[in-house]
Amino acid sequence: MLIDRRYIHNFDWFLLSLVLIIVSVGILNLYSAGLSQAVKQDTPLYIKQLYWLGIGFGLMLATLLFDYRYLEKAAYPIFWFTVALLVAVLVVGKVVSGSQRWLPLGPLSFQPSELTKLAIILALARHFSPREELTHLGIRELLFPFLLAAVPFCLVAKQPDLGTALLIALIAAAMVLFVGVRWQALIVLASSLLLLSPILWHFLKDYQKQRILTYLNPEGDPLGAGYHIIQSKIAVGSGLLWGKGFLAGTQSKLNFLPEQHTDFVFSVFAEEWGFAGSIVILLLYTLLILWGLQISRSCKERFGNLLAVGIVAMIFWQIFINISMVTGMLPVVGITLPLFSYGGSSLISTLMGIGLLLNIRMRHQPAGSI
Repeated sequence: MLIDRRYIHNFDWFLLSLVLIIVSVGILNLYSAGLSQAVKQDTPLYIKQLYWLGIGFGLMLATLLFDYRYLEKAAYPIFWFTVALLVAVLVVGKVVSGSQRWLPLGPLSFQPSELTKLAIILALARHFSPREELTHLGIRELLFPFLLAAVPFCLVAKQPDLGTALLIALIAAAMVLFVGVRWQALIVLASSLLLLSPILWHFLKDYQKQRILTYLNPEGDPLGAGYHIIQSKIAVGSGLLWGKGFLAGTQSKLNFLPEQHTDFVFSVFAEEWGFAGSIVILLLYTLLILWGLQISRSCKERFGNLLAVGIVAMIFWQIFINISMVTGMLPVVGITLPLFSYGGSSLISTLMGIGLLLNIRMRHQPAGSI
């Protein structure tokens, strides 16, 4: 399917440039993180990430070949397809480190939960797009969106992957709040969540409970449950203002820092580039978020408007949770840093989301506008 020449003129080069800068810095950071003996592999991590980047950018460009509005009719089938994949994971999924999250694809494997983040965005945008009169949602209007989010939430939490399940809930909450919720309904929901918290605590796995307790007192078990976060905070703090220099981080090179290529990849960067480098990356992410919101605001069509908000929420919450996690402000929940952490499934889902943002911008920005 060929793209109309008008849309090519409207291509958002600024958004693409932001993404390219962030992923390029991420590749350099993975090169550094991969020098640690703890993550040595036959094929270097940054090379594997480049392979995934090639696939991700290919799928991102593929999303530009069709009008995103076609996804409105396909939203529910896509959603239920990803739900079926989540069920398949629980039946035939690959178990790694006690979690059953991956489906094997020949020599590769992928996490359907990553695709589910996009699927719940599509489903909620599809649900709300024909209901423009719904701007003050009550409990009754929230029932169907709640059920939509609850199905993948429960299946992902069962794997167990509480971090991604929480992310699905936060994406849904952000989209619902964007549509508009009556304050009475918010009070009821907040009160219900508070009352149910002891029951929810009972359903958490022992290691998940330990992570929350460790967050409250990481020094209580410095060589056990608190080791990850203590070493991460040491790495971030030891970078000081300008950092120790590229490839010169001691926490990562001496293997003190665990999961340094995935969950704690920002700690590697902060140690080597310091506060100044960290601020630059945070500013780049902030620009990405604000630009995505501008795309949503400029879209006059309801489905695209909601779709852009959902994608921005997905990226924002991953950034917020990951950086809060590695700096000790939130418990460790296994959320990767988008476009930065190693991982094919996460990278592909993020780039596909970026592709949809580019798609929306192309088809709603008048030719010749800035």
